[in-house]
Amino acid sequence: MSETSPTHVVVGTAGHIDHGKTSLVKALTGTDTDRLPEEKARGITIDLGFAFLEEPGGLTIEIVDVPGHERFVRNMLAGVGGIDLAMLVIAADEGVMPQTREHLAICSLLKIKAGLIALTKADLVESDWLELVREDVAGVVHGTFLEDAPILPVSAKTGQGLGELRAALRSLAGSVPPRGTDQFPRLPIDRVFTVKGFGTVVTGTLTEGTLAADDRVEVYPRGAEAKIRGLQAHGHSVASARAGQRTAINLQGLERAALARGDVVGLPGTLVPSTLVDGTLELLPDAPRPVKTRTRVRFHVGTSEIMARALLLDRAELAPGDTAFARFRLEAPLVARPGDRFVVRSYSPIVTVGGGTLLDVDPPRFKRKGPALVEHLSRLQTGSPEVVLEEHIRHVGAGGVRLTTLAGRVPFGPERLRALLEALQAAGRVISFDRDWFIHPDSFARLRGLVLDELTAFHRASPLKPGMSREELRGRAGAADERVFGFLLSSLDAEAAVKTDRDKVRLASHEVRLSPEQQRIVDVLESEFNRAEAAPPSAEEALGRAGVTGDEEHELFQVLVQSGKLVRVKDSLFFHAQALEAIQAKLVTMLRERKEIGPSDIKDLLGISRKYAIPLLEFFDQRRVTARVGERRILRAG
Repeated sequence: MSETSPTHVVVGTAGHIDHGKTSLVKALTGTDTDRLPEEKARGITIDLGFAFLEEPGGLTIEIVDVPGHERFVRNMLAGVGGIDLAMLVIAADEGVMPQTREHLAICSLLKIKAGLIALTKADLVESDWLELVREDVAGVVHGTFLEDAPILPVSAKTGQGLGELRAALRSLAGSVPPRGTDQFPRLPIDRVFTVKGFGTVVTGTLTEGTLAADDRVEVYPRGAEAKIRGLQAHGHSVASARAGQRTAINLQGLERAALARGDVVGLPGTLVPSTLVDGTLELLPDAPRPVKTRTRVRFHVGTSEIMARALLLDRAELAPGDTAFARFRLEAPLVARPGDRFVVRSYSPIVTVGGGTLLDVDPPRFKRKGPALVEHLSRLQTGSPEVVLEEHIRHVGAGGVRLTTLAGRVPFGPERLRALLEALQAAGRVISFDRDWFIHPDSFARLRGLVLDELTAFHRASPLKPGMSREELRGRAGAADERVFGFLLSSLDAEAAVKTDRDKVRLASHEVRLSPEQQRIVDVLESEFNRAEAAPPSAEEALGRAGVTGDEEHELFQVLVQSGKLVRVKDSLFFHAQALEAIQAKLVTMLRERKEIGPSDIKDLLGISRKYAIPLLEFFDQRRVTARVGERRILRAG
């Protein structure tokens, strides 16, 4: 093996029922993968089985044995999603059978790159018959990934060809490229069971990244978190497991009943459960019928099977042998990543009809048949990594997206993702803020334009108001995320486009301009409150004496409030700011002389009634001038 070859590969069996897959695995490894009592009783494989070969040079060949019966293809699909090599098993005395073809089609749809063909039960046939079967098999696999694969006669009973088969597996393993570890870990669960004294154990092929003992993980889509108590790989306890390994995980704190095949183990917050996914749909040439839009199908990804509706994006139906973009509306949450291959089986009769590649696992809600969605998916399918990443950020919209969330939506690992983001930022194609938050310039520009338009309309409708409430503006701007909105206002302020004063936002160019008559009314109001000192009128009274009707919400009254000349002390009770300063000075002087006062003292001091005295005392408490002790007030220290 070369230095770049993996130290372990996963081989999946495939083939028709009773063609000897399990017997062959046992002859190769010594392990009987039929573990269920029902399998022993019936003599057929029902569920997945696992075995391994330890080869010289540290190579481990892990074998997933799948059922061949047509009723258990769903179990077969759960086992082949994470394999590197396929071992198509065909009995020499029977030749190619229906499940041979379906399993081959499934492996082809999953884009398994290489494998071999084992002609089992070779001891039961004559050599000339074996050659006829070999020729037939070569014709069946022509044009598939097994076209140039070795076809090896073997016998589990006599041991014929087992050495050659093992050598061929070892040779193929050397050509399997190692899986990259620049990904967040992901392990689709194919088995869940309990080990006495240890608790819940899950197994699967670690498709990406690495896991280690004591890691905190999340089981998706359930949202259940747990700690890894221990790990095993090919039967041995290990400190860590890496992409490509068959892995058993002992999860601390989770019950067996809380988990199931199809769930996915990953780091918390790094995967995106979704009930809507987009991708390509390729119909097999020998599919029994076209797939019409809204057809109900069985959707297989990883180890999961979920019912779904196939929504074709640019046509009413897809003919056998054709490929199109499709959206799948799932009946339960799916946990997958862009680039994952999937298989589609018809609802009834249950046969494999096609498959494809996921392009978007959290897609934008475009109008389904609109050209924008097809254009979006075309970019994801054929674009450069920079184009793909920019497209995902573009369609997150004005909310922007955090790095960890983005990582679950794109087909790049953390290191590659950061490098691509840096390149896009340098080119001005992505904007970053609040550390790891990203937004597309087009989305930011639309939000910017919306905010400026809303402020312009507000000033036009309410020219006497100094600005719009920050929260009202955020709501009118599509309820933009608070962090995005805050960043936008800071940017607009830096470019002198807007001004923010406490919770009010205005265009920098906006000024409150009063007509001569409006200025007269405002002057009368201000003079009225200034003269009244500690016993001011109500807003209605003051406005009436100025010749207008209304209350404190009147726009001219609010001009004084918003400018700070009038101060709300309580409910509808307003004082002139200068009057409050004078009252405070008198109050402080009295307290320095007497040390403490009560309501009657301030009434006498200012010549006012209890109606004004109590609110004033409470106001100065809030302003931290005074402190209440029982019914008395003292001067607050400092």
